[in-house]
Amino acid sequence: MFIAQAFRYNQSFWKYLIIPILFFGLMALNYVAIEMLGLDMNQIMQEEIARKGSNRVLFENLLAFLIFLAGLFLWVKYVHKQPIKSLTTSRKKVDWSRFWFAFILVAVFNIGVTLLDYYSNPQDYVLNFQWEPFLYLLLISVFLIPIQTSFEEYFFRGYLMQGIGLVAKNRWIPLVLTSVIFGGLHYFNPEVTKLGDIIMIYYIGTGFMLGIMTLMDEGLELALGFHAANNLITALLVTADWTAFQTNSVFKDVSEPSAGFDIIIPVLVVYPIFLFILAKKYNWTNWKEKLFGRVETSELLNVSEEN
Repeated sequence: MFIAQAFRYNQSFWKYLIIPILFFGLMALNYVAIEMLGLDMNQIMQEEIARKGSNRVLFENLLAFLIFLAGLFLWVKYVHKQPIKSLTTSRKKVDWSRFWFAFILVAVFNIGVTLLDYYSNPQDYVLNFQWEPFLYLLLISVFLIPIQTSFEEYFFRGYLMQGIGLVAKNRWIPLVLTSVIFGGLHYFNPEVTKLGDIIMIYYIGTGFMLGIMTLMDEGLELALGFHAANNLITALLVTADWTAFQTNSVFKDVSEPSAGFDIIIPVLVVYPIFLFILAKKYNWTNWKEKLFGRVETSELLNVSEEN
């Protein structure tokens, strides 16, 4: 139903091409420019942080997502003639309790795991906390990180999920494509350079989990909450010199990173537990149909126009 409701609005295949072409084209041009000029982005980032401070660099990097999100919303509203609510959920209104449940679940888990690791391996961390820069970080993070994660969710699990679903007329193709593309874009993160290609299992696995949550729950609320909490808590709690988010966080990880079971465990163990909790709470049923079934316009007959 989440995908099918997009049939109701002014949809044409070409309309779904413009935004992805612009976004992926921008990413491709950026990558080509870096490769052709032989730029060391990690060194450039360190120099920018030394010159401006990590909070300002974070602010400038996140500000682009405000423009991206606003542009996507305007395109959907005025070109597709589609309400943002229908890009968010198939329910009569956005269920913010779902957002907050997923947010709190992930936040509590991430804080607990971080503190457990800190006390188990204190040699891997240094206390990085300073009141003034942390308060600025808190302000920037609370306002802009949810915008960054919201753009990614609306773009991948909302816009592309519905657009690909309208063309493919099924659910599994948009689930697979959006998950792989979402994970693939993280290939340019500094973590991949440091840890190797194996970390792509985590990124693509995260994409699949967020996609499954969206299709099973018929809306983005859970994915929005999960993604926002994951990035926000990470930015505030722990930083490292080799991560995409280098911040004035509470702790700094000074260990030499290595990729192994700690990359695979979230995908094979933690994510299934999260999905089990959500499935029990929201009474998810009919998994095969919701994840692999066809998308039929007849589904709209069960949805009133004011839904």
